[in-house]
Amino acid sequence: IEKAKEIEFDAVAQNGDVKAYVASEHIENAGVHSGDATIVLPPQKIYVETQRKIEEVGKKLAKELSITGPFNIQFLAKDNEISVIEINLRASRTFPFISKVTGVDFAKLATDSFFDKKIKNVMIPPLYFTAVKVSQFSFARLTGADPVLHVEMASTGEVACFGEDVEEAFLKGELSVGGKIPQKGIFVSLGGDENKAKFLESARLLQNLNLPIFATENTAKFLINNGVKAKKLYKIHEKKSPTVLECFQYKKVDLAINIVDAHVKKIIDDDYAIRRTAVDANIPLFTNLKKAELFVRAITSKTLEDLPIKSWDEYIN
Repeated sequence: IEKAKEIEFDAVAQNGDVKAYVASEHIENAGVHSGDATIVLPPQKIYVETQRKIEEVGKKLAKELSITGPFNIQFLAKDNEISVIEINLRASRTFPFISKVTGVDFAKLATDSFFDKKIKNVMIPPLYFTAVKVSQFSFARLTGADPVLHVEMASTGEVACFGEDVEEAFLKGELSVGGKIPQKGIFVSLGGDENKAKFLESARLLQNLNLPIFATENTAKFLINNGVKAKKLYKIHEKKSPTVLECFQYKKVDLAINIVDAHVKKIIDDDYAIRRTAVDANIPLFTNLKKAELFVRAITSKTLEDLPIKSWDEYIN
């Protein structure tokens, strides 16, 4: 199933009766391990009908399996139809995140479900802010590793950040795990016509930063034809200057976006070399289209001065 949304359903049940639950949304489409995915709460782009179905199925599964304790279900959602990827009868890595965001101690509730005869249903309070869980990666320490996210988990940590909207929370998260707001230039390489078309709006937003945009040949041609100024770089195997690697090594850019076409099998894989060189040069790299689009929205609508520093209880209370 392609281009489906992934949604997490975390809950605590007692004797099959769900006592508290939270549904959170992945920024990336399904296909990225939930430990690597960027997770947002409250969900931003879930249909009401989809949300209702998820809650219904979650409660039915808890009853059918007679669950007592914490559990997590990962759902696929596409065109208002949902599918269960898996159900885990344990606390997930989203558990501390949802506890911190909602102010409801899910760990205590899960413990009480085992030892108390009857625990009460807990109503999750409405959220008037947005929180995002952003993963930390350590590809720079793994020689030769390809920094592309798959179904195998690759992250080595995570942060949770709060904001008035998803852009603010996400930007805080990216800065917390070592990301930067670009100041020098931006590199863009988009594989496939569909990726180019989808990223066009983001490319137009990037122009507002008044930074040079560098791109590989086909991407540069597409951007220029659609009114976005771009400087063409040669791929490595073309052996002409200026190349992508030279651009990275001479620190002409401080943001790299490399979206590949998963359906194209290449004999010469310059994309891997591009990604690896970006990592080795300590240039923030985005390889997921949805995540790249959100980052572009964030850096073109927010500055560091726009990111207020607040204590946790200012959001919760």
